[in-house]
Amino acid sequence: MGGFMKQGKITLLKVAVYVIGVVILCLCIFALPSLAKDSAQMNPEFAYLQYPVLIGLYLTAIPFYYALYQALKLLSYIENNNAFSELAVNTLGTIKHCASIISVLYVLGMIILGTQNALHPGIAIIGLVIVLTSIVILLFTAVLQELLKNVLKIK
Repeated sequence: MGGFMKQGKITLLKVAVYVIGVVILCLCIFALPSLAKDSAQMNPEFAYLQYPVLIGLYLTAIPFYYALYQALKLLSYIENNNAFSELAVNTLGTIKHCASIISVLYVLGMIILGTQNALHPGIAIIGLVIVLTSIVILLFTAVLQELLKNVLKIK
């Protein structure tokens, strides 16, 4: 019964990772271009930022999707009773690096928008939430990575 429960939880987590990936992909494909276009039309003085901002947002999708891929790998390690391994430690390290890259890219983007007087408070709040979430993920994966390293030393 315990194995079935574990398998169900892992499957649920995998489904959640895929759903998150599909939702963000849909936002990137459908919502972001139209939002950028509408913003450029409503604020013609910032229209020149439309494509640089879109490119910046799409750049952050690269480490985001790589982190999702790493999360799926980690879930597979857990599923195959290989959670306490060097592979898992390395995967957590990669997720940690992806989170730091996302944080840095968003902070840089907000600084650039701020220097152009184009950082709307609503955008700043969304950016701040993304930065803080990435930092939480970075710290959480760093703690898990250290715990796994310690377990492997004992093992």
